Amino acid sequence: MSEAMNTPVVHDRNADQAAYWNGPAGQRWIERQETQDVVLAPASAVLFERALVGEGNRVIDVGCGCGETTIKLAKRVGPKGHVTGVDISAPMLARARERADTRLPLNFVLADATVYPFEPGRADVVTSRFGVMFFAEPAVSFVNIRKALRPGGRLVFACWQEPRRNPWMMLPLQSAYKHVPRLPEVGPEDPGPFSFAREDRVRRILSEAGFSSIAMEPVDLMLDIAAGRGLDAAVNSALSIGPVSRALDGQSPDLIAAATDSIRAALASLEKGDTVMLGAAIWIATALA
Repeated sequence: MSEAMNTPVVHDRNADQAAYWNGPAGQRWIERQETQDVVLAPASAVLFERALVGEGNRVIDVGCGCGETTIKLAKRVGPKGHVTGVDISAPMLARARERADTRLPLNFVLADATVYPFEPGRADVVTSRFGVMFFAEPAVSFVNIRKALRPGGRLVFACWQEPRRNPWMMLPLQSAYKHVPRLPEVGPEDPGPFSFAREDRVRRILSEAGFSSIAMEPVDLMLDIAAGRGLDAAVNSALSIGPVSRALDGQSPDLIAAATDSIRAALASLEKGDTVMLGAAIWIATALA
């Protein structure tokens, strides 16, 4: 298998995630890419502040998706630096390549960061915006990622805190649950958006992987899920990606319509002008190789 064949080589236990992000989910993210990057911009801003990426740095951006963070990092490192964006989704990387100015010092690699043979000891910084919570065996993944860093190189990533602290995702989902069955329970350590919600777990994983000077900074944010485009856009955002889209998948048109009405009613009370602001809570994890 090769990148040319659009099939990433993945760790056996990450095969489900590869199938998910190379299927309809990846396509939905491509369709929502522009809006979602606006919604997540406050989180990106905090990540970039803490990453301290500067001119001439060599950076690896794990779980780069459609390339927003990779492109911004490449502008920071300048012509003497380089950024490699890594993701397991071929369609999302195709979008990233379309978006990137060919003059920027970057490349995109279709790969699972758990098993990809990174050039050892070359990277100054490894970053990720919500791309590391989907590893089935994260300690194994982070051992491989650490090998890519030079001694003293920095790991800096953003991950979500627990669901109840993220109403931007959970408020629409609770509204949908008035009409459709709940999604299957996911274990707190199963791959998914909230698998890194517990500080002690992340510290344990990074420690097992050989990182030192591990720090976890809690950051509270307000996200505009309308991306400045009003209530209809906020409802569409809630329906299109994330847990609501999974909960409504395969449901009847009547149930989807009823759930949509409930989501609209819940979000309407938060509408201010063209924005619909909801709380979010993230961790910024930092560590040294």
